[in-house]
Amino acid sequence: MTCKKAIPFFLASLFAVPAGATVDLLAVGSLSGRAYDLSTQTSGALENGVAGNLLGGLGSGLAWAGGNTFISTPDRGPNAKSYNSFIDDTTSYITRFQTLSLALSANAPGSSYAYSLTPSLTATTLLSSATPLTYGNGAGLGVGSGAPALNAMNGTQYFTGRSDNFNPALSSSNPDNARFDPEGVRVSNDGKSVFISDEYGPYVYQFDRATGERIKTFALPANLATTHLSARGDDEIAGNTVGRVANKGMEGLAITPDGKTLVGIMQAPLEQDINKNVRIVTIDIATGVTHEYAYKLTTGSGVSEIVALNDHQFVIDERDGKGLGDGSTAVAKQLFKIDIAGAQDVTGLSGDLSSKAVPKTLFVDLVALMNAKGITSKQIPAKIEGLAFGDDLTIDGLLTHTLYFANDNDFAADLAGDNNFYVIGFTDADLAAIGASFTAQAINDIPEPGTSTMLLTGLGLMGLVARRRSRR
Repeated sequence: MTCKKAIPFFLASLFAVPAGATVDLLAVGSLSGRAYDLSTQTSGALENGVAGNLLGGLGSGLAWAGGNTFISTPDRGPNAKSYNSFIDDTTSYITRFQTLSLALSANAPGSSYAYSLTPSLTATTLLSSATPLTYGNGAGLGVGSGAPALNAMNGTQYFTGRSDNFNPALSSSNPDNARFDPEGVRVSNDGKSVFISDEYGPYVYQFDRATGERIKTFALPANLATTHLSARGDDEIAGNTVGRVANKGMEGLAITPDGKTLVGIMQAPLEQDINKNVRIVTIDIATGVTHEYAYKLTTGSGVSEIVALNDHQFVIDERDGKGLGDGSTAVAKQLFKIDIAGAQDVTGLSGDLSSKAVPKTLFVDLVALMNAKGITSKQIPAKIEGLAFGDDLTIDGLLTHTLYFANDNDFAADLAGDNNFYVIGFTDADLAAIGASFTAQAINDIPEPGTSTMLLTGLGLMGLVARRRSRR
């Protein structure tokens, strides 16, 4: 696309890039947080009374799938409403991924944004296992079984967000656990599958993109897992000295442009690590071989996402929990460039890993960038989590790369707003200024079945779409 509107040139101090840089917020769009997704089979009320197909949390993870197509992962489902503290207010919400069209169109010169962004939902895919999963029976918790009713109806085993869906005799990395809290997501280069990381295990699974069935489990380093499990996160924290802390597992996931390596990042330091150091884990997709590296937090309270610039440089989303949804004002939402080339593998090490942390450079201060566009710090989402590169643009004859980011509204639109999407534009000169370069992932753009049915109406047709895109 070509836009005749020149991108504004802001002061370098706003964006932490040198003078003359062209980093700009190009577009903003949203999907209602009060709408419902296309899985009408899951529309019945959950344990907390919320509809099982509420359209929320779309920015927990975001992945480019070619063209205007993106994949988003809501997390473990609606649990902002208090109803049962013994299971952290989680429900048997069936975890899923949503397929979105995020279409850009050039605006007229003089508009607030160079482009308009029009998001639309095109498919909903439920996540399942071909092998039996372990569900909690609800005994002593004041709730029934954690197995969703759709299991029996469709003859399958669905992953859910219920925190008691685990085997207490095994570690948190047991792949037979039904509990799954999706966060990072990436699409394979052939376009046929998606890789999803989670917070409960932590896990990294590969799913068939068409059916949502799990096709591969990656064995992560044992030091990431916990051995004392509980349906209450606070109890898990109290009972473990090694492994991830509760609800802060593998928050981000990248895939290198050649499609050969996954790169996950934990949200917070492990129990055995100190001084604000979090783990990066690389996974060779073909062999399963892993390596660990250290990343030291600067200003944020944790990491939400990682995305690959090339095979050794990455952009990391480091943030606080302040802003819309928290009742406060956003302070730290920053994107850092890191480089793992030559970094020390910290597998087997623990404690203070600061001296071994990968080098990092501030790329973009999202708060300053959004403030410059008139978005106040109170309007900036507290949880900016999803991050994905998109198609390049040509603006005034200049090749411009795009970076999409999105919020996780926790299925609570009244508090955290709608499902919002934002697009940043930047150039090779911007990357060169921080010692980086960009290689786009080569993805086979597969047409999404059911896309055109978004123009149709009626619950019957919507249900047909949901069934075509869900494992039966």
